[in-house]
Amino acid sequence: MVADLFTHHGEQTRQRLAPLADRLRPRSLDEFVGQGAILAEGRLLRRAIAADRVGNLLLHGPPGVGKTTLARIIANHTRAHFSSLNAVLAGVKDLRTEVDAARQRLERHGLRTILFIDEVHRFNSAQQDALLPWVENGTLTLIGATTENPYFEVNKALVSRSRLFRLQALEPSDLERLLERALTDPAHGYGNRSVTISQEAASHLVDVAAGDARSLLNALELAVESTPVDDDGTVRIDLTIAEESIQQRAVLYDKQGDAHFDTISAFIKSLRGSDADAALFWLARMIEAGENPRFIFRRMLIAAGEDVGLADPQAVVVVEACAAAFERIGLPEGLYPLAQAALYLACTDKSNSTIGIFEAIKSVSSAQKQEVPSHLRDANRDGDAFGDGQGYRYPHAFREHWVAQQYLPSALQGEAFWTPGHQGWEGQRRERMLERRAAQLAAAAEAVDDHPLLVSSGPERPQMERWLQRQLAQDGERLQALRKRLWADLPWKRTDRVLLLGGRSLLWALDPLAAVAEGGVTILCHSREDQDRLEAQLQLLDPLHRPTLLSGVAELDTLANEHRFEVIGGRLSQEDLATASDLEFWNRVASHCYPGSRLRLLISAPELGPAAACEESGAADQLNASDQQILQSLITQERAWLNHLQSGDQLRPSLESTGWQLSLEHWSETLGLPLDPPLIERWLGEGRPYRQRLETNRDHPATDLQLLRRLLEQRRGGTLPQRLRHQRLTGHWLSPAALESSGP
Repeated sequence: MVADLFTHHGEQTRQRLAPLADRLRPRSLDEFVGQGAILAEGRLLRRAIAADRVGNLLLHGPPGVGKTTLARIIANHTRAHFSSLNAVLAGVKDLRTEVDAARQRLERHGLRTILFIDEVHRFNSAQQDALLPWVENGTLTLIGATTENPYFEVNKALVSRSRLFRLQALEPSDLERLLERALTDPAHGYGNRSVTISQEAASHLVDVAAGDARSLLNALELAVESTPVDDDGTVRIDLTIAEESIQQRAVLYDKQGDAHFDTISAFIKSLRGSDADAALFWLARMIEAGENPRFIFRRMLIAAGEDVGLADPQAVVVVEACAAAFERIGLPEGLYPLAQAALYLACTDKSNSTIGIFEAIKSVSSAQKQEVPSHLRDANRDGDAFGDGQGYRYPHAFREHWVAQQYLPSALQGEAFWTPGHQGWEGQRRERMLERRAAQLAAAAEAVDDHPLLVSSGPERPQMERWLQRQLAQDGERLQALRKRLWADLPWKRTDRVLLLGGRSLLWALDPLAAVAEGGVTILCHSREDQDRLEAQLQLLDPLHRPTLLSGVAELDTLANEHRFEVIGGRLSQEDLATASDLEFWNRVASHCYPGSRLRLLISAPELGPAAACEESGAADQLNASDQQILQSLITQERAWLNHLQSGDQLRPSLESTGWQLSLEHWSETLGLPLDPPLIERWLGEGRPYRQRLETNRDHPATDLQLLRRLLEQRRGGTLPQRLRHQRLTGHWLSPAALESSGP
């Protein structure tokens, strides 16, 4: 009892004396700031946390973005036992202790164990191997946090069994929210003290923290605790105090990690793209971070052969001479030849004619027994998993071996680090470089990020893949072609949240389910019966990967206000169009859209009714004059009914008035319908729409039905001609305010 009392007192003292960054650590997802790409309402990780089905996770990102905090939030939401280790302090013995305890909990009480390992990359290969069997058999669920690239620093077997999430540096708006919370929270921040901060000081703290919440809060704590109160009892933080509290932005750079590879990649691509300003910026970043200049010179020699080549044979000579000069004079004066080599490569003509070496390689590859010894092979990095480098435009694919694109960070667009002179070699290129700089600024202003940074990756989903294949096999080629046309040219993102309208069939959901592994799919069913039928078809799927089924547009209101959809789509039947033409329907949908949300809708309508189809098939050739007269009357009536069917044209006013900018595509399809009893009943069965129209609008419906059924039965087992008109509505959503400001 006494020990417990002292322990409780010690814990209270620790919490009271803990740094501000630790005291303000969020305790729930609602308090968590930033990382909307993976934690927004409706996205996979948030759903998994809420359902307590997180599984093995690796959280990867720079310091101060919430990796450990997110793990603690998961601990607060889970019904499993939660343990944690720090890989800097723990060893194999500690791992064995955790494994033994986890095994006993599972065997004796059926209680799962989640083990959180901070700085998991600090475990050596043997320590990581010791985890693998217990993660494999489910004794432990692993959550690892690392600032390093897990594909490079974590056991590949662990990576393959885990879902990876990349956390990004926080946005300035996120840091501003944290700063406001720190100043107003009476329990964990400075809400119970009189503290004021000037706008200039706050802006400086946010800017220099550079996306690192811990850095921001540590600087604020230093400023508050080291500043005396004034006569009013208030701590006033001005720009001078803020600058003393956080003086310099940390350059995040690990010579063996992503920053090393990504920065040299940006430098080389800036040289290839003839952007001297960006080349100097990335060069300065590497030098400031302590990169070895010899490594930089080696890469510039490669660029001189690969990207300049024979267009300027002097390039390799200049770089080699600058490297030799650097060896003689060293730093800091060696910065001159280093910059001279970079500027020369950026400004000179470009050619990739030396690519002919690959033709020689192709010849060599045809020989047998050419395997590279294992100690000479280079491990693949994570380009395919995270999409790094996507969207880069290769200058050699364009005329003059140059294309206007962005090389500097977005925040530095327009900065001119190099001003070319008028003399000699430099003067000859001055006008061209200034023209290219202007073209790049124009391109950056109009750029659209078609290849955003992917923030997560995970193991394969064999259950989902098998289910998708079974669903694909159930529908004919014609419907598969329509499905592909519906979703054609839509650039899926893994984190997209998709709302499917007209939920009668899962066919139209197959593409979204395969594409949005970290997002989610919601299907708006036409009726409760449709919802129950689709629910039964989805039972084989893991609940975490099943789409959410809603019955009727009113159930959209059951979603959280923050649950927004990036894609709206589906195939609408005539019954769906009757509802979807209503303005209120699209107002409800728009309340869950983002500006820029994309639309893909398919609308199909027949051009022949059963009477007209019978005539075209020749089934009516032997009819007597009286029956022919009845048939022609039916055909006339069918055409009138078909002309009044809803189409995308009727839908368009409601869509446009709620902010959708649209394009409408038309095409026709001719096909033969297999004439079997289900098809006949679909037209003439009790309660079917076609039969209801006959019974409502015809003078002798029984005679009409008898004639049609006789004609259709004569063709049973054959085919009946049909023509369909299809419409595909595509577009994107603007808020009404944005729509008004855009003008006509």
